[in-house]
Amino acid sequence: MTDPATPITVYWRWGCPFCLRLGTRLRLARIPFRRVDIRDPKAAAEVRAITGGDEITPTVLANGHELVNPSIGEIRAALAGPPRAT
Repeated sequence: MTDPATPITVYWRWGCPFCLRLGTRLRLARIPFRRVDIRDPKAAAEVRAITGGDEITPTVLANGHELVNPSIGEIRAALAGPPRAT
């Protein structure tokens, strides 16, 4: 379950320009998030499970939704809608 204080988790990779852009947009939108570096083998395995075997970053967990390289609009929609059952 996601902590209400940090409604989303962003799996990211050091130096990923898409991760940097998403982090900036989330901060500007004042959406709290928790970053998880996929250099951690457990985190990398979680991303591979979500993406079907790839280590695509950013991969985001938001309100029960698994989003791969999402836009800020997709994240807002996931947060605004009903939680997705896990």
